[in-house]
Amino acid sequence: MARVVVDPVTRIEGHLRIEAVIEGGKITDAYSSGTMVRGFEKILKGRDPRDAWAFVERACGVCTTVHALASVRAVEDALKIAVPKNAELVRNIMFCAQYVHDHVVHFYHLHALDWVDVVSALSADPNATSELAKSLSNWPKTSPGYFSDLQKRLKSFVDSGQLGIFANGYWGHPAFKLPKEVNLLGVAHYLEALEWQKEIVKIHAIFGGKNPHPNYLVGGVPCSFNLEEVNAINTEKLNLVGKLIKQAQDMVNMVYIPDLLAIAGFYKDWGAIGGLKNYLAYGDLPTKGYAYPEYFKFPRGAILDRDLTRVYDVNGRDENEIKEYIAHSWYQYSVGDGQGLHPWKGETEFNFTGPKPPYEQLNVDGKYSWLKTPRWKDNPMEVGPLARLLVGYGRGNQEIKEVVDGALSKLQVPVEALFSTLGRTAARGLETILVARWMKEFYDELINNLKNGELSTFNRERWEPATWDAEMEGVGLSEAPRGALAHWIRIKDSKIDNYQLVVPSTWNASPRDPNGKRSAYEEALIGTPVAKDDEPLEIIRTIHSFDPCLACAVHLYDPDGKHVHQVHVE
Repeated sequence: MARVVVDPVTRIEGHLRIEAVIEGGKITDAYSSGTMVRGFEKILKGRDPRDAWAFVERACGVCTTVHALASVRAVEDALKIAVPKNAELVRNIMFCAQYVHDHVVHFYHLHALDWVDVVSALSADPNATSELAKSLSNWPKTSPGYFSDLQKRLKSFVDSGQLGIFANGYWGHPAFKLPKEVNLLGVAHYLEALEWQKEIVKIHAIFGGKNPHPNYLVGGVPCSFNLEEVNAINTEKLNLVGKLIKQAQDMVNMVYIPDLLAIAGFYKDWGAIGGLKNYLAYGDLPTKGYAYPEYFKFPRGAILDRDLTRVYDVNGRDENEIKEYIAHSWYQYSVGDGQGLHPWKGETEFNFTGPKPPYEQLNVDGKYSWLKTPRWKDNPMEVGPLARLLVGYGRGNQEIKEVVDGALSKLQVPVEALFSTLGRTAARGLETILVARWMKEFYDELINNLKNGELSTFNRERWEPATWDAEMEGVGLSEAPRGALAHWIRIKDSKIDNYQLVVPSTWNASPRDPNGKRSAYEEALIGTPVAKDDEPLEIIRTIHSFDPCLACAVHLYDPDGKHVHQVHVE
């Protein structure tokens, strides 16, 4: 028996530690620990609720816009504000731009190197790689000379003794299966995606003023339209948005998806590894207003025991549905460690009783993570792209069923293969096809509204504190690229009385609950084969398939366990 520690897990946002017990070449137990402490709830208490989005958006440098969106929705829910149609469309376009950018970057720069052997690409045949690329799509960069030049650049890295951005990989690991030419193609598109990704974010800069951390506004969006005015969003800027959307669709349909399907074809055995049973999605992309989730592009719902024939309704306001536990988390509740709290009643009091770094192993019998443990009706749930597609599939959404069934047919695998590490990775790509398509639809609808003279982007009703009730509460449900995201707010005397975030990686990366049930990361690793204990590539594959983002679940301690910075709220 071996106890393997991966700390930190790299190519993620934030700090994550995984400990896995390996017996007979397979993982028999696993523990997931977020190793920094979060404190946004304390920072926000006593502030103006209309400003909350600007703080929580900075929880992360990746999932920026979705935190702002969840926050303004929570406040709008409390104040009973409905945003104008143009504001809804702008928010949807920004949401889609975030997804397309995030999913492409995740595949190439955070996850592809778990499947692509970079060093193997050195001995690939550029002519054969060119023929392969041409057989997959009409992407223009497919000449033998292009791949030959790329190979020379890669060789210069190796000859210098420094692989640069490709350093510290498990190159040559027996779990790599791709032919050399596919590896060379993957490296080429890795570098091309680096160039492309800086373009798509310009959509956020146009509508939100900047990226990252674009501006938002309770009651609408902080931008105005005038097709002829230089200082407003005019025809020129809207045409640029249309051009960027077209580029994104080409990148997705001609590069990302062909690469994803080509790579997946060599790893079909991972269609039986890393799967879970329960899935949760809040849904998003409203088409008739946020108050009507039945018209969302991404449906809302929960699935238990992989039963796609029954999708349960989800209500963020029901205090019996969603609760957070701290039995194995470095927090303390006034009601005791064994009881869960709905976020409206949530508490954020630290209780660090863990080992101080450096240490060999976590005390997994006690508290071992800075993440709380959320549960839906006391069930551990997976959230993310796979959950969204499964809920949509179960709800009978035709667009989702079309792309899912098409991919399963092309790969010649059954629907059961979705419940896996491979299915999780494939789902991210498949929903990107849909999101890129929907982004164009929202853009076209916005252009049509503007041509018809509909220019409103802000609803000022109920915006002034003088119109508020003495006490109010609201919830903002959304879908971050990594899964179900919600912010809960309680307002008292026009100030934030309590604010709680339950983020995707809190659902997926959390420790066990009081009943000993594992959360998603821990459970998904059980049964995973590991070829080399000292190079646990297989652990990284499954963890990366969730696209971990720990920053919005945690904050910072130094190696001696002392606060690096204390935020004082007066």
